[in-house]
This record gives sequence, C-alpha cells and structure tokens, in this order.
Amino acid sequence: MILLSDPRVAAVPSGDDGDPLVDLRELPELRLDGRAADPSGAYARLRVGVADRLLAAQRALPSGVRLLVIEGYRPYRAQLAIFTGYRDELRRRHPDWTPERLHRETTKFVSPVEVAPHGTGGAVDLTLCTDDGVELDLGTAVDATPEDSADACFTDAPTIGAAARRHRQLLVDALGGAGLVNYPTEWWHWSYGDRYWALTTGASRTRYGPVDLAATSIGARVG
Repeated sequence: MILLSDPRVAAVPSGDDGDPLVDLRELPELRLDGRAADPSGAYARLRVGVADRLLAAQRALPSGVRLLVIEGYRPYRAQLAIFTGYRDELRRRHPDWTPERLHRETTKFVSPVEVAPHGTGGAVDLTLCTDDGVELDLGTAVDATPEDSADACFTDAPTIGAAARRHRQLLVDALGGAGLVNYPTEWWHWSYGDRYWALTTGASRTRYGPVDLAATSIGARVG
C-alpha cells in the first residue's frame, strides 16, 4: 500500500496541462451533495478531465445507481486545517507515537498539503446513491477515519458486509475503468492527474498542479 507520505509521491515531477475547472452544479448528469459546501463553491469544482471521467463512470454503472459527488477542489488552507486537526487528535490519543509514525498514520486519512490531490482539482470524494438520492451501503460513512473505523474505511477492508463489498466493487469497476485511481485507505477518494495518480500509473509527471481558485478559469465543455 502506497501512502501519500511516501517520498516517491513528493518526488513525482509536477506539470500542468492547463485543464480548466468546471462547476459540477452545471452538470445535471452528476448528482452533487451539499454536506461539504463552502461559500465559494470550491467543493463543486473539478478539472474538466476529471468531470469527463466521472460522466463516463456514471454511464458504466447499473441502472438506478448514481454517483454522489461530495467534494472536489479543496483550498490550501482547508487542507492544512484538516491535516493538522487530525494529526493533533492522533497525538492526543497516542502520546507514545514517534513523530514519524504520527505523520504516517495521519496520512492514512488526510494528505500533507505539499502533495494534496484535492488542491489540484484532480481529486474527488464520492459515494453511490439511488436515483432518489438514498445513499447505498458502502461499509462506513464517507470520511470515516482509520482510527475510529478500525480500518474498515480501507477500500479492501475484509470486515465489511457483502452488500458494502459489492457496492465498493461497483465504484472500483466504474471509476477505475474511467482512468481514476483510488487512495486505498479511503474507499471514497479517487483522483486523476495528481502526483498519486502519476506514481501509481507510471506517468512521468503530473497532469495537474496546485490550483489557486481565484486565478483559475471556470467553465468548459464536458461530455
């Protein structure tokens, strides 16, 4: 299992193909959840190449099953707050952990800011739901921590039920088939074009670098 704390992730050369961000609220084919909504609408933004792949994944799902997108782009400050908050929680729970273990365990749930996939606009957190918006059983809640779920949030966790395993496999088949990669400690986290994607697929560099939302163009044709 490759974690985002692995030095090989940070060593991937960074490039950017210039894909703009698209607002998923303008794509009726994709269902968007509001639990991570922020005043700027950052949560609803993704690179157009990722949105295209989500549309392809949606078409690959069985009738009556929908992708439910929860969060796409995440600004630097938000990423840093999540990272430091979880790190500090683990430090309180495990005061005997070395700094190295604390960092490693933190990155099982949240990426260090210097390699954060969400900051590129290339990563998405999502789940599955019915046409009516009822979420399917995927074994844990989205954003369940390894600490509190006893690692049931790991995509290949052996402790989840049969229905949850089937639903996770639907995600793996549809999203993997569309070219996205999963972070194996978070069944809901998928990305394309970022450093983690590049390392796991053997790409020579990233397709997407960090995004400054205020300085990035919004809106592009997807299909």
